[in-house]
Amino acid sequence: MKQVRDIVKLHSDMGLSIRKIQGATGVAKSTVADYLKRYKELSLSLEQIELLDDDSLRLQFFPEIASVVVSSKAMPDMNYIHQELKRRKKTKVTLYLLWEEYRIDNPDGYGYTQFRVYYRRFKKKLNPSMRQTHLAGEKLFVDYSGLIMPIHNHRTGEIEYAQIFVAVLGASGYTFVHATHSQKQEDFIYSHVMCYNFFGGVPRVVVPDNLKSAIISNNKNGIVVNESYADLNRHYGVVVEPTRPRKPKDKPKAEQGVQAIQRFILAKFRHHKFFSVDELNEAIAELLDGYNNKVIKHLQQSRTELFKELDAPYLNPLPLNNYVYKQFKLARVNQDYHITLEKCNYSVPFRYIKEEVEVRYSTQSVYIYHKHKLIATHPRLRRVGETSTLHEHMPSDHQYINEKMNPDRLRSWAKNIGEYSSVFVEDAFAEVEHNPQAYRKISAVLSLAKLYGNTELELALMYAVQMKTITTKSIKSILNKKLYLAKSANNIPSTQQSLFNNHTNIRGADEYK
Repeated sequence: MKQVRDIVKLHSDMGLSIRKIQGATGVAKSTVADYLKRYKELSLSLEQIELLDDDSLRLQFFPEIASVVVSSKAMPDMNYIHQELKRRKKTKVTLYLLWEEYRIDNPDGYGYTQFRVYYRRFKKKLNPSMRQTHLAGEKLFVDYSGLIMPIHNHRTGEIEYAQIFVAVLGASGYTFVHATHSQKQEDFIYSHVMCYNFFGGVPRVVVPDNLKSAIISNNKNGIVVNESYADLNRHYGVVVEPTRPRKPKDKPKAEQGVQAIQRFILAKFRHHKFFSVDELNEAIAELLDGYNNKVIKHLQQSRTELFKELDAPYLNPLPLNNYVYKQFKLARVNQDYHITLEKCNYSVPFRYIKEEVEVRYSTQSVYIYHKHKLIATHPRLRRVGETSTLHEHMPSDHQYINEKMNPDRLRSWAKNIGEYSSVFVEDAFAEVEHNPQAYRKISAVLSLAKLYGNTELELALMYAVQMKTITTKSIKSILNKKLYLAKSANNIPSTQQSLFNNHTNIRGADEYK
């Protein structure tokens, strides 16, 4: 249902046509038109749609499965036909002959006239060439310079290489340049945030290359945008239209901008030694204004002048807040109603046990969604094994236990019984990833003192620890059979005796005689 939401948003918020939505999302125009038709018939606002989860939205848009009529006629293999016609100088093959061969294999296939129409349509799509006209404030072309800049570590003498991000507005050619440590996703997105702040506004469309920080795949099956990059552009209300793979003519502005920046700015640093990326960015900023203010001869205007005249008035306003970089991950809720993210645990309402959820997390916060509905929010944890559990996420019986039990209460209870009970509690906590997992076991064992007495439980725990069998069932068996009386302290092997007699919190069995 994410596809439906994106199409409706692009149409309602940005007023994009069906064709532009098809280009931005990779969804067929007929499908886009069908979704928008259903949307208008529902008379729902975009805000109402955002409040619906995926199941509710599916019921609204697709109340019943409509039958689809599929043509029974086989489509000619246009690639094969085109390749055969390219060889006709040698083979003398004609389109009519290829149609006859097609009809032999498909007696009920298309007639010759329709066959020719389909082939002409196919041929027109091969390697089209077009002069691009850029509307004011519409497109931003982004790319990385092939020329990288060395950064010297003044302490170790090692050399790292900074990547140079270049962004060019289509109508004016106004250019932004930013150096980062890498082309990784976080640096790539940060460069976009800095870029939009530099322009003081946001274009309607961004045209990136097909690097993995932006596009996962771009092929005949459609365009798949990296989720973090898609989230960035949703925040700014920007449509992503990547170039075709290995088609530099799709972004001539970026290619020209990269080449000009290499010559006008980066080439001037060839004898300069930089010791940090921030230092490099300061040097770039000093020269960038000169590049944008330079008068273009055939236009008799600078890029800055063109920007103020063409692009600036038509850019969309910046959001109130800068985008905060988020990462995305799918996770499945564990039996203890927690998900695990980077070796830390976060709770969700217990009814989502075993369900798949989407986790969106930044450096400060973790947001957990189920079918587009936010179900949990936590602060980001950093220490391995840490757990964030919200009281309202627990089943009612767990809530009761959580209210009645906590580590301090259990330790205090054990201390009132004896020192071996305290040792048992600490060992039980050490066995689990987060403390609540040990509450039931500790409570069950310490409660045995009410039935057998504190001294009996202490002797049983001393015996259980020495025998390395500290399960609840084993401790109950020791108490029932009074196994701790079968062996005196003198019969305990010397290694075990020395081990436990050296414990700072244990007085020994003689204390209880």
